Amino acid sequence: MPSVIPNRVPGPEDLASLIYLLRGEKVMLSQHLADLYGVSVSALNQAVRRNLDRFPSDFVFQLTYQEFRNLKSQIVILNRPNPRRALPYAFTEQGVAMLSSVLRSPRAVEVNIAIMRTFVQLRRLMDSNRDLARKIEAMEKKYDEQFAVVFDAIKKLIAEDQATKARPKRSIGFIS
Repeated sequence: MPSVIPNRVPGPEDLASLIYLLRGEKVMLSQHLADLYGVSVSALNQAVRRNLDRFPSDFVFQLTYQEFRNLKSQIVILNRPNPRRALPYAFTEQGVAMLSSVLRSPRAVEVNIAIMRTFVQLRRLMDSNRDLARKIEAMEKKYDEQFAVVFDAIKKLIAEDQATKARPKRSIGFIS
């Protein structure tokens, strides 16, 4: 995880690497959010527990041990969970937004704004990639039709070359 400078609000370049795809959702982990907000993980979890009605399961969920193990290789900061400690929580974009109403410090507000901007940028990037993929696919179809004749000619040349190589070669020299 990039180190968080306490007096500086992180930018999208700092935050994008902290967003993971779990259960089909883009999420941020409780450890990273606590670090960004400048609070302990237990304080963040306690704030969520005190306001459970604001955090339905599509806003926040606890990782399974298997999900944790899969992420462990990608995230240096996460160590093997202590049996007495709970597995980390994952906050969706809506869950992160809801954290701003629970954690009311000026730092929390600034960090939340930065996180929301990062989520928006990621969404735009994904949309532009989908558009680009559609355009490339359309071009492939268009050019596949136009170059069908060329592809057929190339296939014939390859077939003729293979047929030539398959014929028995004549011996060189005199037959006596």
